[in-house]
Amino acid sequence: MEGERRAAAREAEAAARSSYGKLVAMLASRTRDIAAAEDALADAFAAALTQWPRDGIPANPAGWLMTVARRSFGHAAGRRRTAAAAESVLRMLDEERDEARPAAFGDDRLALMFVCAHPAIDGEAQAPLMLQTVLGLDADRIAASFLVSGATMGQRLVRAKRKIRDAGIAFAIPDPGDAPARLGAVLSAIYAAYGTAWEDVTGADGKLRDLADEAIWLARLLHQLLPDDPEVMGLLSLMLHCQARGAARRSEDGGFVPLQAQDVTLWSASMIAEAEAHLRSAARKAAPGRFQTEAAIQSLHAHQRMTGERFAEPLVRLYDVLARFAPTTGVLVARAVAHAEFGDPAGALAQLDRISNVDHYQPYWAARARISWLSGDEEAAWTLARHAAGLTNDAGVRAFLLDGGFRGSGR
Repeated sequence: MEGERRAAAREAEAAARSSYGKLVAMLASRTRDIAAAEDALADAFAAALTQWPRDGIPANPAGWLMTVARRSFGHAAGRRRTAAAAESVLRMLDEERDEARPAAFGDDRLALMFVCAHPAIDGEAQAPLMLQTVLGLDADRIAASFLVSGATMGQRLVRAKRKIRDAGIAFAIPDPGDAPARLGAVLSAIYAAYGTAWEDVTGADGKLRDLADEAIWLARLLHQLLPDDPEVMGLLSLMLHCQARGAARRSEDGGFVPLQAQDVTLWSASMIAEAEAHLRSAARKAAPGRFQTEAAIQSLHAHQRMTGERFAEPLVRLYDVLARFAPTTGVLVARAVAHAEFGDPAGALAQLDRISNVDHYQPYWAARARISWLSGDEEAAWTLARHAAGLTNDAGVRAFLLDGGFRGSGR
């Protein structure tokens, strides 16, 4: 019996990982209440852990979960609402196999992302709401990506879900004139999802497994829907450039390998070629933006490693442009490093001094260690590297910093 319980738990976890966002999107598209949809799905997972060990794992776990979640929502609605209001929910329960209906965006998850980008929802909550509702990330993990506290992020998400419910925000394709305003938030959420998975380079967190591939898949789907949008192409190019290097980011013993030391024969040539094709197509639109600029930076980094040439000056120019498009903490830190590598470590340190709220942002302290080393302050560099090492849970990165990896190839 214990073995059956473990098998059921593994199957439920697999269904949650692969289908959670889709199931929430499909249920919420009928109810317009994301919080209630999540509650109903939680009830369904709890039922699975009870029933599957006893009755066996169903042939279609995701379909089973959807059916139970629909019924759970119907029961809850019946308790909350009048009989007249409950009739619409009961009709919903009778829509068997309605999940086969083609979604307006080709996929219910992408449709729900555009719903979360509705202008009535606070802009600060739009991308985080997509990450939690569609991609299943928890509030604390999302908060870390946006450099705010878990409590603050949790409040934003609760308010956003309440807004969708109370305002009855429609699950529909935005008008063509509204699409550009919504698209930016969707792109940011997809990129944040990819970045979250990218940080878990060892694959230690089961919740993040396959998240990078799903982010790329969503970007491909978005490109099919908006084939002429240069920022969609830019985001896809950016993620493909990064994903192409995945196999070279760690040594055989798990050690961290910085880009400038990676074995380029381990890079995916086909991904790089596709990334470059998307970047060229985007450039022909002559409408530069954040993600095109980030993709161009990754392209230069890749060519610098593959050819041995130095592109320090072009990289500085691109980072300056990027800082105007997206002056985020991560961008400003990377920009400072680029300026230091180009020969201005003093100016780079001044740039870092102007960035606030970085006490627990590990990349900031690792960058400061590198820039201090370039400025000739070896003692400060080692102190900062030790501080940065203490802010990461990644053993490979910690060892890299403590071993002096921040000094670069000249150490």
